[in-house]
Amino acid sequence: MSAMAEPEVNVLRHLPAVAAVLATAEAALLVERHGRVAATEAIRQVIDAARDTLRVIPADAPSATELAQRAHGLLEARMPGLRPLFNLTGVVLHTNLGRAVLAEAAIEAAVEAMRHAVALEYDLADGTRGERDDHVRALLCELTGAQDATVVNNNAAAVLLCLNTLALGREAVVSRGELIEIGGAFRMPDIMARAGARMVEVGTTNRTHAADYRSAFNEHTGVVLKVHTSNYRIQGFTAEVGARELAAMADAAGVPLLNDLGSGSLVDLSRYGLAREPTVREAVEEGARLVTFSGDKLLGGPQAGFIVGDRALIAAINRNPLKRALRVDKLRLAAIEATLNLYRDPDRLAQRLPTLRFLARARDDIEAQAHRLQPIVAERLGPAFTVDVGECLSQVGSGALPLDTLASAALLIRPRGSQGALERLAAALRALPRPIIGRIADGALRLDLRCLDEADEARLAAALSRLDIDGVAAHTP
Repeated sequence: MSAMAEPEVNVLRHLPAVAAVLATAEAALLVERHGRVAATEAIRQVIDAARDTLRVIPADAPSATELAQRAHGLLEARMPGLRPLFNLTGVVLHTNLGRAVLAEAAIEAAVEAMRHAVALEYDLADGTRGERDDHVRALLCELTGAQDATVVNNNAAAVLLCLNTLALGREAVVSRGELIEIGGAFRMPDIMARAGARMVEVGTTNRTHAADYRSAFNEHTGVVLKVHTSNYRIQGFTAEVGARELAAMADAAGVPLLNDLGSGSLVDLSRYGLAREPTVREAVEEGARLVTFSGDKLLGGPQAGFIVGDRALIAAINRNPLKRALRVDKLRLAAIEATLNLYRDPDRLAQRLPTLRFLARARDDIEAQAHRLQPIVAERLGPAFTVDVGECLSQVGSGALPLDTLASAALLIRPRGSQGALERLAAALRALPRPIIGRIADGALRLDLRCLDEADEARLAAALSRLDIDGVAAHTP
């Protein structure tokens, strides 16, 4: 062995063995949190990595405690992506962050459905096979005034199923101004094509008249589609045919009107100080034979797509083989039923439904919360950053009320050094075991507190205690 290789061998001999690392207090915590198999494998990996590094860069061998800490970091980095986080973006129904936070009643119902067998498709009255939609059908009819109702896994599926049932190989008439695209490249023309319907566009982007629809009706027309443009507005020189008039025209032509509300609401939001959106009950009363809407947007429940309306048409939809492919499981049905039940007590709805509670929060309440948290956050971030309380505007999100904003308050974090520190801080916050997600705008990281319940303030402070602020600040000039 050469003289140059001898020091390297001596250093490598000082690397602790796996058993020695497992004997540390830090490793005991790893085993408790992740299990012995995962902890042991992570320790082996960090020892191997340390060995490779020492062969290239001479240094002292890390201690058993240090190796256990490295294994901890390795395992924490592998934590599931679908873990709780703090949505401080200012977007209440953030599609990328899971949209609606469910009510406690819905969570409890889903947990019970997970723990036990349930009468999903079993009629307890006579002991025969039942229908899973029966668990929510009566509630949906009561809350919307519709004759019948069914449910699928999301609103895009609801529209697809309706079009495929009513207009397979036939024509679907729609205004050019309603050929929407929403997130994830979902385009109405593509949904029509996949449903097997031939799209017939009428009118222009900004103006569509009754005569445009009448001229399109013929023996090949299967459905008239009206789409609520919930994620954008056309303003200025515009014209559209209202749902009531369009429903009467469609009925006269013997064609059903399908009204897609998108972010459907079951209550008048104006009573909570929000901009008014058409409710599902109003769409039914206006004469649409079918109305589709989402469960996880303004309704505040789990992801689902609802179809309500004419009893004969709902029966035809339920006979469509696609219905089975798009149905929901027992967990979602349990959460849907519990959420819908909250709407039967409108006086306490805003207290019990997180989506509505967040949307209706008063700015003064949010600002008071910001002042409580400001010194805590400032102390944790240290001298490298300033933390101020400032005004901001929240958004509803998920394509609902696109032009409306909600007065809110935020913690405004600014670096004392380069702006690059702000990006590093945002990345470090995202990397926490419970990530904190804000947004960078106008030279500040904004943490909009609209969606932070008072009970979560201590959890936010605890999450910040895990932040490696020294690592972030070390790069700041």
